[in-house]
Amino acid sequence: MGIFKRIKTITLAEINSLLDGLEDPIAMLNQYSREMEEELRKAQKALARQRYVENRQAALIVETEKILAKRIRQAKLAIERGEEPIAKLAVQEKLIHEKQLIVFKQQQDALKEQTKILLEKINELTEIYNALQHKKILLASRANTALTIKQIQKASASFQAETIIRGIARAEDHILMMEAEVQAGNQFTTPLAQQEAAAQTFVDDDELNKEIEKLKVETVSLAFL
Repeated sequence: MGIFKRIKTITLAEINSLLDGLEDPIAMLNQYSREMEEELRKAQKALARQRYVENRQAALIVETEKILAKRIRQAKLAIERGEEPIAKLAVQEKLIHEKQLIVFKQQQDALKEQTKILLEKINELTEIYNALQHKKILLASRANTALTIKQIQKASASFQAETIIRGIARAEDHILMMEAEVQAGNQFTTPLAQQEAAAQTFVDDDELNKEIEKLKVETVSLAFL
């Protein structure tokens, strides 16, 4: 193999390994989970700002209502005193603040609607995040199971089945040979205990003849009694 072809092969292998790492499902799920957490943090910050603006708007309405009530009192008092210029000025400011109050309340309604939409969005994101966390646990379990099975399959595929079968056959032949040797030994070899028993029970001719003569003498003796 040429040097450039080898370099190409190694480079492709490294790239594929990197891509495999990037496509790790558990790593992808963790990344999605982090992105969802970031979206939730952004939504929470947006909600906090929205609440702040809404509270300021409510305070502005309260302040405007106080000013409006004050201008009405001033206008009535000026009319009672016959101070028409002051009454006109008070009424003019009253009308201005009434118009402002209408605008402020409209803005408040719009802010409340925005807050409602934002809350719905946060709830939706929270449900998606919770579902993702649950699914991540299930998929992680499935991935671990699949990985374990894959490793077992790789290990099984790497076994040299033919070599193992031949080894078993050789072991069986060896055991058969050992059994044959035992059987042959039983047929051609007398155990030591049997040899000793045979030696103790053997009677030769001299011993037999002596015993017969002894019995004859005893028989003759009995005959004369």
